[in-house]
Amino acid sequence: MMAALQASRRLLDRLPPVRGRYREMADLAQTTWFRVGGPAEVLFRPADTDDLAAFLRQRPADVQVTVIGVGSNLLVRDGGIHGVVVRLGGEFAKVSAKGTEITAGAGVLDSVLAKAAAGAGIAGLEFFAGIPGTIGGALRMNAGAYGRETKDVVVSATALAPDGALHVLGPDELGFSYRASAVPSDWIFTEAVLAGEAGSPEDINRAIAKIQADRSDTQPVRSRTGGSTFRNPGGPDGEPKAWELIEQAGCRGLTFGGAEVSKQHCNFLINTGSASAADIEALGEEVRRRVKKTTGMTLEWEIRRVGAPAGSGPASLRGAVQ
Repeated sequence: MMAALQASRRLLDRLPPVRGRYREMADLAQTTWFRVGGPAEVLFRPADTDDLAAFLRQRPADVQVTVIGVGSNLLVRDGGIHGVVVRLGGEFAKVSAKGTEITAGAGVLDSVLAKAAAGAGIAGLEFFAGIPGTIGGALRMNAGAYGRETKDVVVSATALAPDGALHVLGPDELGFSYRASAVPSDWIFTEAVLAGEAGSPEDINRAIAKIQADRSDTQPVRSRTGGSTFRNPGGPDGEPKAWELIEQAGCRGLTFGGAEVSKQHCNFLINTGSASAADIEALGEEVRRRVKKTTGMTLEWEIRRVGAPAGSGPASLRGAVQ
């Protein structure tokens, strides 16, 4: 009876006071690069690390917390996300340089970090210019591009545990592997220290420009997409590549509803303008089915899929909370 009573109460009334901002039924479709998905029951933008830690300590134990970055490698299902969605900006989007090290908040865009490093004459971080997303996401999935990965440059990372305790983690504790880290999924990264080497700003900026030009030439960067859809079965440098398997299975240009497998790079799914999240996910699953049938290999999703199907998430509560 008590659980049913709590479930019927407005979530916002059960949350602790914060210095940041809460917003009910926040539109996440305008946040994600796919431009699809249902709302967040409550969106929380913490003022700083202390504010986020206090929220974690005081929140009701039954309230689910989901962290999102800029939504570049994210598919939010059409029913939206129950509980509280945390999005880091403001104080978490600051970056500073000292010597050959960069300190960046988890909300810093990867491309912004690359350019900040160039301005400080720090080489070795140019690859971040080819990764859509934030430093928090890069830490979570050991993001990489153009022959380097986050694990190659991390000195330390700071994260909050579910009880609000702050932890500083070294490379061994981060436990990086291909597109993954060993840090528990319910910990929230807040900051990272990354190291490069001294270099010429002009040379670094030229390298960044080349990476961005190459990416524009080979990937559908101007489309509503979510980045690489599936992990490469052979790892970052191994064979085969996911796109090769998708090509072999005849999936280039395949469509489902308003979703399409990119003709430019077939490891990218695209919202052609009318897709639902269900369309995109169903197309991805059909690609996986065809690749398995054709090649015997199983593709694993790289895109993070969160939330509930239409009719079972917070979107169905819209009338009750407004």
